[in-house]
Amino acid sequence: MPSRGTRRVAMLTPFAFPSPSGNAVTVERIASGLSARGIEPRVWDLSAGDAATVEREVCQWRPDLVHAFHAFHAGPLGARVARLLGLPLVVTLTGTDANHDLADAQRGPTVREVLEGAAAITVFHRSIGARVSAARPELAARIVVIAQSVSFRSSDGPPPPRVAGPVMLFPAGIRPVKRPLMPLGPLDAVAARHEGFELHYVGPVLDAAEGAKLFLGLTGRPWCRYLGAVPHARMPALLRAADVVLNCSISEGGMSNSVLEALTLGRPVLASDIEGNRALIEDGVTGLLFSDASELASQAERLLDDVELRARLGAEGQSRAAGFRPETEVDGYVRLFDTLVPAS
Repeated sequence: MPSRGTRRVAMLTPFAFPSPSGNAVTVERIASGLSARGIEPRVWDLSAGDAATVEREVCQWRPDLVHAFHAFHAGPLGARVARLLGLPLVVTLTGTDANHDLADAQRGPTVREVLEGAAAITVFHRSIGARVSAARPELAARIVVIAQSVSFRSSDGPPPPRVAGPVMLFPAGIRPVKRPLMPLGPLDAVAARHEGFELHYVGPVLDAAEGAKLFLGLTGRPWCRYLGAVPHARMPALLRAADVVLNCSISEGGMSNSVLEALTLGRPVLASDIEGNRALIEDGVTGLLFSDASELASQAERLLDDVELRARLGAEGQSRAAGFRPETEVDGYVRLFDTLVPAS
């Protein structure tokens, strides 16, 4: 399709701003960066409209390129629209795409079909690219690594809850892959030894069954609070108020938004020892890692007992995070789009 001078990119995502989900935050940041570079993005929130309506609106808008965030949830519609319009399709892989859905008996065929039809596949870290290339070698030449970054549009809203002791923050959508129940047992003893200690959960409930299990687990644990889904603009205040930021994920898409945000603000991170977290956390240098419940408890004790350790990890993490800049992230997408749809 011929360009109109300003290139248009149709961005399809499972959730869009103001949703606080990781996909929504990433898409909003990239869309804002593209706009500043003279590219016209338009975001379609697939949770807010039916597929037929989105397909019709995208076709009427006449983009130059289709960009689907999440191969399973946004990829099939993105691929269909791209075929209808004869446009290149870019697919950004998430953690569940690469680590779970690609090999899943039910979801795998859909994900593989989407990726086979993509002109380019973007990943947040080389480890995800290597995983996909190992599973599907024919896709390797189309994989492009574009690291995420951090951008807080503003910082407002009510202040964090006032507490008497140290605070550990669990920032994540409530769903099985994030393992929200995992820290409760290990931290029972930790809470008993640290007066006023609180664990705060913040994030939307994305899986109703997991949410119900979590709320049941919080019963009888007065040291736990669920703060709900809060606007992204409120996250800087919540992160700064935390003594430790916790990640218990089974897998991540190369890097976690919440971990990168915590590092950017100089907060010490305690994270599960998985490939996606090791992209940002070097154990004992930019944060602490744990491999099981016992190690989670012992590492939490180390952090809560040692103010100097928290300060050192926070400073080193902040230095590491400084390398992940929004302008570099947008540069990556602009270069990719230039190869697929050259500027006129």
